[in-house]
Amino acid sequence: MGKVKRVVIGLNNEQRSAVLHGDSTNEQQVPGIFWRSTLWATQELPVDNSVKGDRAVGVIQREPKGDGLIFRALEIPPDIGDREKHIEVLRKLHEAVEQKHVPSREDIERHPSMHRTDTLDMFTVTRGEIYLVTDTDEVLLKSGDSAIVQGVNHAWSNRSGEPCMIMCVMVHSRA
Repeated sequence: MGKVKRVVIGLNNEQRSAVLHGDSTNEQQVPGIFWRSTLWATQELPVDNSVKGDRAVGVIQREPKGDGLIFRALEIPPDIGDREKHIEVLRKLHEAVEQKHVPSREDIERHPSMHRTDTLDMFTVTRGEIYLVTDTDEVLLKSGDSAIVQGVNHAWSNRSGEPCMIMCVMVHSRA
């Protein structure tokens, strides 16, 4: 399971910059499928930095609410061998994370984790390697590589023997 250190700085009560939060409290996981930590989220763009509190707390949905963004760390273990189990676990996950666009049978045939969001996603692999799968092709991403996903079908396929850590910002977008 992954772990990231999160430090949030902003204005303290004396209106001076200071560390406001120094932990990552919003973590979810489905063992064998993923671990993630929501590091920050907003419901508006441009971001209103005057909003108080830890804006990552309680965020469990896949996409940002409103016109906001979500910043996450995502760890994906190697693909599980039992394809039917993989599909069933992800079907339940789609419900839990309020997946707007339910993958079609054709999508799932391409890869069990195929999905689409109404976001612009910016990913950087920080550890390991993973294949980014599209409707028509796939590309291997290694530590230091980045990808931009513009609201289209995609899946993650970890064919290595080690977990892969990805840092990601998802920004609400319009088609």
